[in-house]
Amino acid sequence: MAFIVQQIGIRINMNNIQKEGLAYFCAFILTIPVANWMIGSLGAVCPPKSPCLIPVGFDLMAPSGVLMIGLALVLRDLVQRRLGKKWSLIAICLGGLLSGLVAPPTLVIASAVAFLLSELVDFAVYTPLQEKRLILAVLLSGLVGLFIDSVIFLQLAFGSLDYLPGQILGKFWMVLLALPVIWYIRQRDTKIGIQPT
Repeated sequence: MAFIVQQIGIRINMNNIQKEGLAYFCAFILTIPVANWMIGSLGAVCPPKSPCLIPVGFDLMAPSGVLMIGLALVLRDLVQRRLGKKWSLIAICLGGLLSGLVAPPTLVIASAVAFLLSELVDFAVYTPLQEKRLILAVLLSGLVGLFIDSVIFLQLAFGSLDYLPGQILGKFWMVLLALPVIWYIRQRDTKIGIQPT
């Protein structure tokens, strides 16, 4: 990254926290094309004219992109923690644009609208909670965001909520798996005196 930035003549001085934030920002943006690719290409089953599906537990199936979208909800929270609200909103806007650009034509509107609305709701829930209750903020904002994303995406993309329980559960697993990492980050931040931006 530093080499590329140096080659185009931009000088950026970043501390380690900002570098960590940039890594979260890039990972967040990358979840979008990966999710769209997974929906059309990767799954336990890929029925014709339907999304590729994966088992998510309890005999439920969900479109395979749920794993990346669940992760995106957590990464957006980490972008905000490291880089601030402004960069978080920039990430949401870029993500919505990218979602519309890389989604298959039949999913462009569903993907972009669901992404933008769910991430903005995630932002609204996370922001007031994050300073005092980081883990709760990530969990609650993730739950609200994944529900909004699932309902809007399924309804707009397929006109059906058939996969709603699987969508919710698949995204929830990703949020839940991220909580130990969030706990570690919170402990590390407290130990070295880092406050969220």
